[in-house]
Amino acid sequence: MTYAPVSVALVALSVRDFRNLQRVEVEVPAAGMVVVGPNGHGKTNLLEAMHYLHTLRSVRGARDVELVRFGAEAFHLAATIAGAGVDAMRVGFARVGKRKKVVLDGAECSRLADAFGAVPSVMFSPRDVELVAGAPTERRRFLDITLATTSRRYLTALQRYRAALVRRNASLREAVKRGDGAQRASVWEPALAEAGATLWCERVRWSRWAAPRLEALCAAIGERQRVTLDYHTTLAIDAGADEDEASVRLQLAAALERDRGQDLRRTLTHSGPHRDDLSLKLGGRALRTFGSAGQQRTAAIALRLLERETLHTLAGRTPIVLLDDPFAELDVDRARRILQVLGDGPPGQMVLVVPRGDDVPAEFTALPRHHIVDGVLDA
Repeated sequence: MTYAPVSVALVALSVRDFRNLQRVEVEVPAAGMVVVGPNGHGKTNLLEAMHYLHTLRSVRGARDVELVRFGAEAFHLAATIAGAGVDAMRVGFARVGKRKKVVLDGAECSRLADAFGAVPSVMFSPRDVELVAGAPTERRRFLDITLATTSRRYLTALQRYRAALVRRNASLREAVKRGDGAQRASVWEPALAEAGATLWCERVRWSRWAAPRLEALCAAIGERQRVTLDYHTTLAIDAGADEDEASVRLQLAAALERDRGQDLRRTLTHSGPHRDDLSLKLGGRALRTFGSAGQQRTAAIALRLLERETLHTLAGRTPIVLLDDPFAELDVDRARRILQVLGDGPPGQMVLVVPRGDDVPAEFTALPRHHIVDGVLDA
């Protein structure tokens, strides 16, 4: 399907009792804005509230109950949006019952998945270095969010895969308790194989599409050595099988059957895309192990730029760019190059937060500036 990409923008945002933000009302210009505030006063929380409209979860991995302001019973977010396919979005979560409610254009979503990716955004933060230096879980999460927000088919397969995986692992634990073998775990293997084949194929296709783009982005930012990206899988899938989900499904089903005894001993499922990883290399060596802090940070920023390009190209929406003091710990030349890459990309709304006014790059000085202190944003 061919899209004519549209830039998404927040027109207005209302925040109630989210993190340390008791009450924030802000109108956001089409080009974006800058928020200045000392560390710990809520500027990152404001970006997190904006990004929550995209993923319906904390960008920092916190549970919803931990996002409710201390002393409050619930948090509420309300946004007016342009270019997203919906004009208004409201999200609420209450401590009592731990229920989350999402309303799009006045209609409550019966399934949260219907609102996933409704207001696309990409958030750059200092924590992003974990995408490169951290555990495989970080990179799988990056892959899943990037692909699930651009493909409803991928999102559905991901939900089915996770549900079947939880049930198979539970069956393995129950089998150990009862001492009756792992046969009951086999009930969940067809669902795992079917959904897993979709995930595996979509990830491989995306990785092949993304690899030359990531290499080019890293070079544009200033990395002199070649950066490569590959999908690293524990499955012995035949070459070219990524074009044939039926073949992958059969091979995954065979691996689950083969490993059933080992899985029973460890009460965990060892075969499947939940064990895979993105392999990032610098000059042919593992970037996670051999890259300097600056090189790892460069690659992490390039991955976020790649996420933006994926949303723009595959979903037909140019996402809002949320920048959480992104140039900290980078030399001036690399920071300048990143700004140039952002400027050369598709035009869109940008929100930058920094701790001091003199940290605002010249490229952002034309944007209206707000200050935040103790969770209160000036008018």
